[in-house]
Amino acid sequence: MGLGTVALTGAAGNMGSVMRRVLRREAGRVILLDRVPLRPEADNEEVRTVDLRDAAAVESALTGADRVLHLAGVPDEAPLADLLDANVLGTHHVLEAARRLGIARVVLASSNRVTGFYPVGHLTGPQEPVRPDGLYGVSKAAIEALGRLYADKFGLSVVCLRIGSFEPAPTEPRHLATWLSPRDAVGFMRAALTAPLSTRFATVYAVSANTRRFWELPDPAVLDYAPVDDAEEHAATVPGAGLPADPAAPQAGDYASPEFTLPYLRR
Repeated sequence: MGLGTVALTGAAGNMGSVMRRVLRREAGRVILLDRVPLRPEADNEEVRTVDLRDAAAVESALTGADRVLHLAGVPDEAPLADLLDANVLGTHHVLEAARRLGIARVVLASSNRVTGFYPVGHLTGPQEPVRPDGLYGVSKAAIEALGRLYADKFGLSVVCLRIGSFEPAPTEPRHLATWLSPRDAVGFMRAALTAPLSTRFATVYAVSANTRRFWELPDPAVLDYAPVDDAEEHAATVPGAGLPADPAAPQAGDYASPEFTLPYLRR
């Protein structure tokens, strides 16, 4: 399936920058959206500076898109009001614009942090109840719920990617389970953009084929991408890689600690 015109939100971010380079080679046209002013770097790129909290501006910016790859938002723990504003409301505006404009496919960047309290010894699948490890995880659970709503109620085709630890290479023991290599990130997102439109709604973990992973890889019938990289190939360079993992510890590691969230709560 050809990509046609793809709108990329969060185009100035780390993952957005990677996908921008891919999409301008593979898509007929790329609409780059961000609050940060950008400049076109290819003939098929179009830049639209927009705040996703502005519903009318989002609809205008997405006009002409066939597919949306929605990567924008607050990327980590923050006060809940900020996360609701940027992540949840912004995603609502993207989905509502897609509904009004008749856009065929929306890919939402969710996070593994929606299930961070499952134990390391448990292989977790997307069908299991969410167990967010913090306020950020709560916001990502909410955007998955919005995607499900728009798929069920309005017939949008929505794919939610629960993104792992997106890094050039693993640098800590947890990454040996959670790493998502840039190559596999591209593979998952390309597959999510091009999956048959008969896929009305899907949630999958976007994680490399790590020997120590504790998330299920996608069923090819749901999303046809098999990751190729394995964090184990980098284990020799990761301090503490040889220490045994506690199977009862939360998959989120330090993100699950009270200390990680307490600074963002009102005193």
